[in-house]
Amino acid sequence: MTFNLAVERIIETLDSVKDPEIDSVSVIDLGMVEDVQVQHGKVTVKLLPTFIGCPALDIIRQRVEQTLLRLEGIEHVNVEFIRHPPWTSDRITEKGREKLKEFGIAPPPRQIGPNGEWHVECPYCGSALTVMENLFGPTACRSIFYCKQCKNPFETMKPVSTWM
Repeated sequence: MTFNLAVERIIETLDSVKDPEIDSVSVIDLGMVEDVQVQHGKVTVKLLPTFIGCPALDIIRQRVEQTLLRLEGIEHVNVEFIRHPPWTSDRITEKGREKLKEFGIAPPPRQIGPNGEWHVECPYCGSALTVMENLFGPTACRSIFYCKQCKNPFETMKPVSTWM
């Protein structure tokens, strides 16, 4: 197997490593995988945390290690959490954005208004008639919104950008 095929296989396998808090999206969907290196049965995976201090990082590390060690020819896995380049919500894939909606969480807005306002669509009905109820959600990366159309509260992932 060539180097590129090995990396491609590892990336395909990492798509099965789900976020512990949102089990419909993978580390690939979230854009956390920055680099994969393979050499003589040893794999190094460099991941960008979505939030520094995220309590799920140890679980993610364990899941990546366990998943990759099941692959034939992989003897050792090293997972490094890096801070550069910084993770931004723009790294979430289209598949990841759809999976978030299916889970009932609105993906982060792609654009922030001129006054810092967010324009978030309801993951249940697709309406843009939403308002922020609370900046602070159940985790550091989510906020609580309310849909005026279908009358449901919902969570949205906070937008994270390098300019914030």
